[in-house]
Amino acid sequence: WICDWFQKADKNKDGRMNFKEVQRLLKMMNIDMNEDHALRLFQAADKSESGTLEGEEFVLFYKTLTQREEVLSLFQDFSEDGKKLTLLELVDFLRQEQLEDEGTEELAMELIDKYEPSETGETRARHALSADGFLMYLCSPEGSIFNPRHRALWQDMSQPLCHYFISSSHNTYLIEDQIRGQSSIEGYIRALKRGCRCLEVDCWDGPNGEPMVYHGHTFTSKIPFREVVSTLGKYAFKTSDYPVILSLENHCSIEQQEVLAQQLKDILGEQLLTATTDGRVPTQLPSPEELKHKILLKGKKIGRLEDKLDGPGDEAPDVSDDDNGAEAEEERRRVKPVSWGTVLPSGGTQHVSALQKDKENLAQALSDCVIYCKSVSFRGFQEARSHSRPSEISSFAEAKARKLIRDAGNEFVRHNAWQLTRIYPSGMRTDSSNYSPQEMWNVGCQIVALNFQTAGMEMDLCDGLFSQNGRCGYVLKPPFMRDEETLFNPSDPGSREGPGPITLTIQVISGQQLPKVANTKDGAVIDPLVRVEIHGVPADQARQETKYIENNGFNPRWDETLQFQLHVPELALVRFVVEDYDKTSRNDFVGQFTLAFTNIKPGYRHIHLLSKDGTSIPPSSLFVHIRITEPPGPEQD
Repeated sequence: WICDWFQKADKNKDGRMNFKEVQRLLKMMNIDMNEDHALRLFQAADKSESGTLEGEEFVLFYKTLTQREEVLSLFQDFSEDGKKLTLLELVDFLRQEQLEDEGTEELAMELIDKYEPSETGETRARHALSADGFLMYLCSPEGSIFNPRHRALWQDMSQPLCHYFISSSHNTYLIEDQIRGQSSIEGYIRALKRGCRCLEVDCWDGPNGEPMVYHGHTFTSKIPFREVVSTLGKYAFKTSDYPVILSLENHCSIEQQEVLAQQLKDILGEQLLTATTDGRVPTQLPSPEELKHKILLKGKKIGRLEDKLDGPGDEAPDVSDDDNGAEAEEERRRVKPVSWGTVLPSGGTQHVSALQKDKENLAQALSDCVIYCKSVSFRGFQEARSHSRPSEISSFAEAKARKLIRDAGNEFVRHNAWQLTRIYPSGMRTDSSNYSPQEMWNVGCQIVALNFQTAGMEMDLCDGLFSQNGRCGYVLKPPFMRDEETLFNPSDPGSREGPGPITLTIQVISGQQLPKVANTKDGAVIDPLVRVEIHGVPADQARQETKYIENNGFNPRWDETLQFQLHVPELALVRFVVEDYDKTSRNDFVGQFTLAFTNIKPGYRHIHLLSKDGTSIPPSSLFVHIRITEPPGPEQD
């Protein structure tokens, strides 16, 4: 196989190649490498000292460059002759170490066909895997820590919208900070390409009757609303077929609200949802499946959805909010919500004035575009429940959400089993920093809005959760968070019915070709360490790290074991971080990879690292062994 490549690259057929030609060939073979290290190995393989490599010398060079002692010793543990894994030996490895239990023989045949590099050799003919093929398998998607089946769309998409976590962004139009940052269509394109399904748009009156999008009362630049809607129409369903929610922060006059409604209808056409899916009053929210290729508007609405469907009747008082000032509104007018079908005494001044206020501040045409996501003030879980309308949604600033989590965790989980909730960052975050979304997901909040333009741990968690399920932007919540009578409270892990905590054991074995840290003196070699973080319910939050390895980013070996107890594994995210150790200042970030615990494959696995902004940095990886130990069943106690 290696000789074949050599002959393809040997253009003048003289049977030799200099270092530049060898570099080009390695690139063709999809092998990235450190140039200084490769040059040292090249010189060591150049036995004839001619400055070129001949056929056999190139084979020696290639093998030394790609040699992985830790993989070779694992290969030899399962190979009787030390040269190949027979089909049965590979099946043993897949069953014992990788815990593959279905169709293992077919899987082994498939892996040999796919990864055995020898085209004609005895290994392929006899259905066996060479050491090179074994390494290629371990570095492939099948050898990744991320379960390849979960990369595709693998969840039930026919449940009500509120049963899913939804990838959501805050101030989507900003690509910098919230005071002087630039507003750009690019913010929407990037978020949609990343699988985001809930976008925010701040609308203000603009010149010549043309509404504009920007962060009010700041120096951020402005973009026409029309451009945002056109971009949305073009990119909404390029990454995912499932619905997009447009969260409208409306500061426009009635006249320009009419323009907003007209532009939404004209530009989006059929994509804009303007009626319930079945023409009836919803008793629960429709599913992502039913709302495919639809754009839903979240905003204020005059009156009730059922008035439009059931014909005119007594209006219930309607209290709407925008995302800022809901609590001030709450203090101003405490109107007791009315349950469905209740007839108010005629002439009730409270509800008339509340309705009147909405009619004065909101254009009917814009109100009519809001179907399943009517913004309402939150007046406590009990009132929300008695007034229960699945088509209503409340928004909370992060601090208010934290208080509710602390004071009424179980009620919050139950509320989110039947109604949507949106969380947004504190107004004090003028630098567009993010809060951790994990504590909001722990109570089942679906629309946890983050500043997508700000890289860091919070966005790593968001990308980690939504990297599964075909990256469609929707992830089904665990069963105990979809039950309206659930007893679950994240602060009390025992409230989740089921077996006790499971043990996650991670042996961090080695690293491969880790990138150098930017801005280091002369591209100095790094001193890498690995930290593993668990993000989940409070009882599961944990972090542990390995020692650091001096001056080795090419092939560091740690061989250290880290162990964690997970009480609520269904909500846990696992984040692997590689840092460059520095004893005098903060460690520098090298790479990371985050995934939901439920997507982890046990056994010997590679973790393909990502950069700070979530893009891949091949060929940088970690090699680990994962073991997941379930608690013993009652009969084993």
